[in-house]
Amino acid sequence: MSAATGTAPAPRARAAERAQGWALRAPLLPALVFTVVVTQLPFLVTVFYSLQSWNLLRPGSRTFVGPANYLAVFTDAQFLGAASNTVLFTAACVLVSMALGVGLAMLLDRRFPGRGVVRTLLITPFLIIPVATALLWKTTMFDPVFGLVGFVLTPFGLGDVDWVSQYPLVSVVTAMVWQWTPFMMLLVLAGLQSQGRDVIEAGQVDGASRWQMFVGITLPHLRRYIELGVLLGSIYVVNTFDTIYMMTQGGPGTASANLPFYIYQRTFLGFDIGQSAAMGVVVVVGTIIVATLALRLIFRSFMSAQEGIS
Repeated sequence: MSAATGTAPAPRARAAERAQGWALRAPLLPALVFTVVVTQLPFLVTVFYSLQSWNLLRPGSRTFVGPANYLAVFTDAQFLGAASNTVLFTAACVLVSMALGVGLAMLLDRRFPGRGVVRTLLITPFLIIPVATALLWKTTMFDPVFGLVGFVLTPFGLGDVDWVSQYPLVSVVTAMVWQWTPFMMLLVLAGLQSQGRDVIEAGQVDGASRWQMFVGITLPHLRRYIELGVLLGSIYVVNTFDTIYMMTQGGPGTASANLPFYIYQRTFLGFDIGQSAAMGVVVVVGTIIVATLALRLIFRSFMSAQEGIS
């Protein structure tokens, strides 16, 4: 009898814990349902469309073709070119922005008169909407007649270069770097301000040079922040559409088109619903795989750093 009474509270305690857990999760259920309806259901519809051959210019052509659209995607030379442009855009923008962000953060980590004003001015490009950024660089900076870039480069014989038409990749990457450098700078600056001053003072006492302290002390401390900035920047930059649309329209031809812009062309200009849906699914799956692997590496880095502190 005593054994029965001794084990009776255990199921009740577990039931109470489950009820308490559901009570804590209940306020999040509306947000979860909204997220599923807004994101997952459209994705399932996109997968359904990707299994069909459907072009709006040919009424009655909607037929089920299975994975044929996916096979066509991976053999499409323009899609592969847009994929290579996407990798080039993302790598160039993120790496250059991070390098400039580290340099600017190192400067802003020092005390000097007017540091607050300089910091505010450097953050400003990130606050401008991408459409305005693209128009600014296309008309004010890169215009072959009235552009400031041409005016500055006139003594070097480059004043009449039409940068957007002749060098579309460089033009788009330049505008994106200008916009994303403040974001990288803020992340790195937060890492610098979390660094212990006693470590820097110890390095100075030991006679280490500034370069030695940067490479041996500061850069390892900033590794997690740099990795986080590269991951977040890559996720956002890989989805760039408005800058390319406003500056180059993917041209000349498809020379500067990335995956989002090429999918837009196939959907709203070519009206090919089936293949554009297959392209969208491929891009989403690839982005999820890359982001998952990168997040695991970053979490592992944070966990190892916490274990080292503890």
